[in-house]
Parts: sequence; structure tokens; C-alpha cells
Amino acid sequence: MSPTFAAPPGTQDWLPERSALRRHVLAAASALFERAGYREWHVPLFEDIQLYARTAGDSSDVVRKEMYDFVDKGDRELALRPEFTAGICRAYIQHGLRGQPQPLKIWAAGTVYRYNRMQRGRYREFTQFDAEVIGSADPAADAELIALGVRWLESLGIGGLEVLVNSLGDADTRAAYRPLIQDFLDRHRDDLHPDVHGLRDVNPLRAFDTKHEASKAVMREAPLLAEALSPAARAHLDAVRAHLDARGIAYAVDPTLVRGLDYYTHTAWEVVWPALGAQSTVLGGGRYDGLVEEIGGEPTPGVGFAAGIDRIVLALEDQGLAAGVAQPRTDAFLACFEPAARPRLHALLDEARLVGISCDADLAGRGVKGQLTQANRVGARVAIVVGGDEWARGAAQL
Repeated sequence: MSPTFAAPPGTQDWLPERSALRRHVLAAASALFERAGYREWHVPLFEDIQLYARTAGDSSDVVRKEMYDFVDKGDRELALRPEFTAGICRAYIQHGLRGQPQPLKIWAAGTVYRYNRMQRGRYREFTQFDAEVIGSADPAADAELIALGVRWLESLGIGGLEVLVNSLGDADTRAAYRPLIQDFLDRHRDDLHPDVHGLRDVNPLRAFDTKHEASKAVMREAPLLAEALSPAARAHLDAVRAHLDARGIAYAVDPTLVRGLDYYTHTAWEVVWPALGAQSTVLGGGRYDGLVEEIGGEPTPGVGFAAGIDRIVLALEDQGLAAGVAQPRTDAFLACFEPAARPRLHALLDEARLVGISCDADLAGRGVKGQLTQANRVGARVAIVVGGDEWARGAAQL
């Protein structure tokens, strides 16, 4: 029988087995990052829409095509968060956290929303793990985030990861590069999709992100930002690489890896698991030294990444690693001979649970045989049969 209602397109139901897997992935992340001095933040699920319009840009796909926005009962224009970084930087300014010891090391996790074209590993409601370092321009911060992200994924058992790194330069780099890429786009105007050439004056770097196949082929011949790196930008990239080399992190420099927003500077990186196919990026990050200032704060350097938990879960399942994740286990199932004794039996459950024993009892009014069958169904390690005033009348090992 078909259900009257179904989950909205692009969303998922996380039933117990997959929920345990997702919890395992997030627990591994939070434990590792907490040991490295990162502290959990919670930011709202929705924000003023102008926060994302200012940080992502009115021309970005996130704002124009993907953001879920609405007007609330107070006629305020709000948006469901499409990512964490803007909200974290807004909270940093609003709560005066510049006065705390810097840098702040932050992690957050939760659902985000984008109106994506749905495919495997690409959903409209999905879960992200986010890590940020705000208040440090040190290349060591970039390298630490890259390394922690890789160590987290490796600790889950995922093999075959690829780490891609690039530099987006600084203001001097952008000033030298912008006319080069604009001239290239002008010379190939007829060969590019109009949307791609339309980025010429808005954000020409985003032309490298085109999904239009013919335009992709053209952009493979475009001048690269790496060819225009300033000495300072080159030194920053070299320092990040030295830190990664010292940690033994294998990586490749990908000069076509870009972030299309002006506040991004210096390091950009992605961690991919190619076996996932088209949506193979499981983690992506970059330095955003201009973001806090962009939304009204004092100039403050920052760097961070976001990881797609849904894609990491898919990678674990594809590699046969999901079966190794421990599911919740019932230590003891208490069965009862006499119906009149059930209230006391269930009171004992509370006492046992408070001292750390995982235990359960019948909630369907079954007889003793049915209770023992249920104990077997839920995988209880031990069934304890009690009755009357004799609370240890018998025990049965399943």
C-alpha cells in the first residue's frame, strides 16, 4: 500500500542502521577536533537572507538558484542556511568574540539546505560537519584543518582519498590575474555558454566551475591564477605545503581548483573519494580573510572547511565498512511471570539504566513465552525472568 504522504524530494529518512552510521561519523569528528582544541558552536537554522546575499554574492548559484528563502509573519526575509561559515562569522561579530583569545577554533554540525539537482550524494537537505579557525592568518592553521580532515576520514577506514590543494592568491594576485582571464573570456566569447561569459565582470574565476561541457573544454586552455601569484601568496602556499609534508599528508596541487568569491584568499582545498562518481568531493575548504569584514566586522582572517556527512556515509557503505559500526545493544531483557508485578519490573529498568545497564522489557502485554521471543528479536544478551516478590527467579542465556 502506497503511503498517503512521502518525504519531500531531495530529503532522506535516516532509519536506525544508517542513523547509527551517521552518529559514528560525527562522533569520530567531534572527538578528534575536541582533542585539537576546537569547541562546538550552534548557529540558527535560518538567518537574514541578506547575510547570504552579501557573503555568497547576488550572482552566485547559491543565492540565485539554490537557497530556500521565505518571508515570516513579521515580514522578515529569511533563508534556511545553505552553509555554516556565514552564520558563524555573524555570531563572531554579534557577540564581540574578537576580544577573546585568538584564534577561535570552532566546529559545528547539522542540516543545511540547497535546491540542488538531485543525484546520488547530492540532496536538498543534507548534513555537514564544519570546522573553522577565526583570527589567524598563519599558514599552519590552513594545514592543521587539512590534516585534521584527512585524519578523521582515514580513522573511519576510508581508503583511496585524494587531497587537492591550490592558492587563490591575495589582492595583488587578483589584480594581476583579472585582466588576463577577462581577455581570455572575451577572445572565446562565442565558444562559451552565455552564463559563463556573463561571469566576466562579476566573478571571472567562477568560469572554471562551469558544468557546461563545451565551456569546460575551453576553460582548460585558460590562463591559471597560479601563473600570477604574488611573492606573498607564493610564500603562503609554500608554507602550507611544508606543514603538510611534515605531517606526511599526500596531496596534489590542482591549479584549476577555485573558489568564486572575492573574500576567499590563499589556500583552497578539497578531499575527494573518486569512487563516488560525479559527487566525489567529501570535504572542501578555503581561507576567507575578507569574510568577517564583508559582513561588517573588523578585518579578521579566517579559514575553514565543510564536509558532507551523507557522502561520507555512502563511501563507508560502498567500501563495506558500515557493518563494522556497532549498533546499540540491549544488555538485558527483563521478562515477567505475573502481570501484577509489571509496574515494579519497569521501575527496576529505570534503576538499571541510571547505573549504565542497557535494558528493556515488554511493552505489548505479551505472555512469558512472547516476552522471551521478543528478547531474542531485539538481540538482548541476557533475558532475566522475574515474578511476584522473587525478583531473581530465573535467568536464561540467549
